[in-house]
Amino acid sequence: MIQRIQSIWLFLAFFILVLMTFLPLATKEFDGSESVVYALGLKTEFQSASGSGYKVALSLPLIIIYIPIALICFINIFNFRKRNLQKRLAMLSIVLIGGFAFWCSIYVKELPGGIEGASFGIGAYLPAVAIFFVVLAIFGINKDERLIRSAERLR
Repeated sequence: MIQRIQSIWLFLAFFILVLMTFLPLATKEFDGSESVVYALGLKTEFQSASGSGYKVALSLPLIIIYIPIALICFINIFNFRKRNLQKRLAMLSIVLIGGFAFWCSIYVKELPGGIEGASFGIGAYLPAVAIFFVVLAIFGINKDERLIRSAERLR
C-alpha cells in the first residue's frame, strides 16, 4: 500500500523525467534548417530543392544515463518500507539528474552554429523541477523517520 507523500513526489519526478523526452531543450535555425535538441538526441528539419525532411541523431550516452535515472526514481517509489535506502537512492538521483542536466547543456552547445541565437524550451528547465520534487521526497522521508522515532518513544 503506497500512501506516503514521498511516493507522490518521486512519481512526479519520474513523470517530469519522462516529459523531458518529448519536450525540446533548445531550438535554433541555421542556414535554412531548424535544429531541435531533445533529452535523447538532435532532430534537424531541413529544406532542400526536392522538399523537406528530418534527420534524427540519437545520443547513445545520453540514453544510457537517462534510462537508469528514470528507473531509479520509479523503483524508489516502492521502497517506502526501507526509508534509509529510499533516502540514499533519492540523493543518488539528485546527483544523477544534475549530471544529466550538465551533460544535456554540453550537448546543446554542439548545435550547428553554436548556442548563440538558440531559444531554450521548457525541457531545459525540467531537470531543476525534477530535483525539486526529489528534495521534497527527502523531506517527506525525514518526516516519516521523525514520526516513527516519536512513536517508538511512546512504547
